Amino acid sequence: MTYVIGADCIDELDRSCIEVCPVDCIYVGGRKSYINASECIDCGACEVECPVSAIVVDRVARKDPELTVHLADSMGFFHQPLPGRAAPLGNPGGASRLGDLGVDTPLVSAQPASS
Repeated sequence: MTYVIGADCIDELDRSCIEVCPVDCIYVGGRKSYINASECIDCGACEVECPVSAIVVDRVARKDPELTVHLADSMGFFHQPLPGRAAPLGNPGGASRLGDLGVDTPLVSAQPASS
């Protein structure tokens, strides 16, 4: 079990979830944050803290077509090269090591900007 960040996070980037994550597994893209499932310890602190309820447990996400897309997209964020990068991020061992990445998956990049 892990958590996924859905579309409600796009252009939100509140960072409350990042502040409470005990293992530093939430990475900041350009317009959205992503949870690294391999680094997440399933504590649920991020889900409770999210002000827009964008974070859900993966077993819930698998039952919702929109969230299923974001679950697959989140995996792609770590396992496929992002635009402008030659290699996938993989499991860097903590988001603070990398800082804000400033790039998103094609799915998120294609979303219209929030007003």
